[in-house]
Amino acid sequence: MGICCNDNSDGGPQIQALQFYSLNRSLMSFDRTHNFELTGIVELPFGRGKRLLSDGVGAAIAGGWQLNTVTSWYSGTPFTVSADGASLNLPGSSQRADLVKPNVAKLGGIGKGQAYYDWTAFAPVTQPRFGTAGYNILRGPASFNSDLGLFRQFKVSERISLQFRAEAFNFTNTPKFNNPSGNISNLKLNNGTYQSGVFEITSAAGTGREGIDERLLRFGLKLSF
Repeated sequence: MGICCNDNSDGGPQIQALQFYSLNRSLMSFDRTHNFELTGIVELPFGRGKRLLSDGVGAAIAGGWQLNTVTSWYSGTPFTVSADGASLNLPGSSQRADLVKPNVAKLGGIGKGQAYYDWTAFAPVTQPRFGTAGYNILRGPASFNSDLGLFRQFKVSERISLQFRAEAFNFTNTPKFNNPSGNISNLKLNNGTYQSGVFEITSAAGTGREGIDERLLRFGLKLSF
C-alpha cells in the first residue's frame, strides 16, 4: 500500500486537494498478490550407475543428460479505471471513474474490440467531484513463463570436457499481456453494444527472457579445459 501512484511513494499524489488526500491511499502498481517461482535441476536416471539403461548402447546414448527449468507464475499488476477530468477542474489531480456495480466481472477478452472487464460496471463523471472507483482496484492479466534446458557433458580427456546445451525460453509459448486500457470516457458503443476504447489489451508485456515473449530455441556447445 502507498500513495497512488508513484512506486516509491516519493512523487506527487494523484489528488492534490488536501481535504481529499486520503483518497490517494491504494495498492502500488507493482503489487503482485501471488508469485510462484520454481527452479529445478534433474539428472535423468539413465546411463552407467543409474537405475535405467545402465549399460550397453542405451547407456552411451541416454546417459549423462541433465534437465533444468526456471518457471514463473504470478498475478497481474493493479491498474486504475480513470475518466475525463474536465468537470473536476482541478489541475494536478486525476479523475477516477464512477463504480456503478458492486462486483466487476472479468470477461477475459484479448485484442482489439474485446473487453477484458465488464465495461458497464463503470461510468464517466460529469460533476465537479471525484469518481467513486478507487485507484488500482482492478488487475491486469497474470503471467506464466517456463524456461527449459537440456544439457549433456562429454568427457574428451582428463582435462577437457564438452557440454551440449539445448535451451527453450518460454517453452509453452504462452503470451504475456500488458494491462488493458482504463479510461472509461473513451468507451465507444455501436447501438448500445461494446465496440472499443476501454478495457482493451492490444500489446504484449515483453517480460520474458531478454524481453522476448515468444518461444525461443537456442543450441550451443561449451568447451571447458
